[in-house]
Amino acid sequence: MDPLGSDSSDWEIVTEPQVHTQDPTTAEDELAVTSSFWQRRLSARFSWLTPRVLIIVAWVVALVLFCYFLGVPIDRFQQNLWILSGLLVVGLGNPNRSPWRLLLDWLPFILFLYLYDFSRGAAERLNMPTHVTEAIDFDKFVFFGNVPTVWLQQHLYDPSYVHWWEVITSLTYFSHFVAVWVIAAVLYATNRDRWVKFARRVLVLSFSGLITFALFPAAPPWWAHTHGYIDYPILRISWRGWDVIGLHIAGQLIQEGQGVVNDVAAIPSLHTAFAVLISVFFWKSVRWWGKVLLFSYPCVMAFALVYAGEHFVLDAILGKVPIRVVTNLAQD
Repeated sequence: MDPLGSDSSDWEIVTEPQVHTQDPTTAEDELAVTSSFWQRRLSARFSWLTPRVLIIVAWVVALVLFCYFLGVPIDRFQQNLWILSGLLVVGLGNPNRSPWRLLLDWLPFILFLYLYDFSRGAAERLNMPTHVTEAIDFDKFVFFGNVPTVWLQQHLYDPSYVHWWEVITSLTYFSHFVAVWVIAAVLYATNRDRWVKFARRVLVLSFSGLITFALFPAAPPWWAHTHGYIDYPILRISWRGWDVIGLHIAGQLIQEGQGVVNDVAAIPSLHTAFAVLISVFFWKSVRWWGKVLLFSYPCVMAFALVYAGEHFVLDAILGKVPIRVVTNLAQD
């Protein structure tokens, strides 16, 4: 018996309620886990966004701004500066693309091209007779008494309006000043062996043209009109299309460049020759649609040159001849 005289069943066992307390580190751990999850997701999605990629993007932005405000670089120094700096940026972290290796590979190539520029001016001082009538007579014989440049400008040129084909003409004509060097840079960054083959052909073609310019100076259509060989006024209009797409500076640079080059270096047309060189070099490595583009490029270039008053048809045809020389001399 209970000493207090009460049954034990009347007593309730009272237990203190359990209070669930949160571990103070749990929330931080969950936040850390969540942050780590999203960091991993972002890292996986943007794994390509490395410091090297950011530097390349910065270089591209700088080049775009340069072209917009100052024009596409067409002189030798600016082109070399942008190409070498771009290859240096692309080669960051690659032991096979060290700055010294880059300099050793490109320095002979660049020096040869500067020598070509210097020699081209020297060729003008040899005082060889300028050939004009041969190209005029050939074009008239093939085109039933018409000079193609005269006919094209009579029917297609409108001084008050720039047509769509003049945009294509300007773009194609201008591609001569950048296409070879862009291709050389891309080949060097991706396949040095192919770059060596391409660079060798460019050098051989350049000096083959130089020898011809020195021994056989030939006048273009605009020069023939200026000196009285063609009565109809022939204008140099290769730059007109740039104004339509807003690249006025590029058109001005083309005009300035035309004022300092050899005026009687029409045979062979190196514009056509380099276009053919590019087509021949890549012909076997592209699909059928690539072959269509490669075949079209020299054809459109020839049209652009004749229409813009830069070359006779004979010049463009003879522009294909040096490719045979290049193939024989620049053996792989």
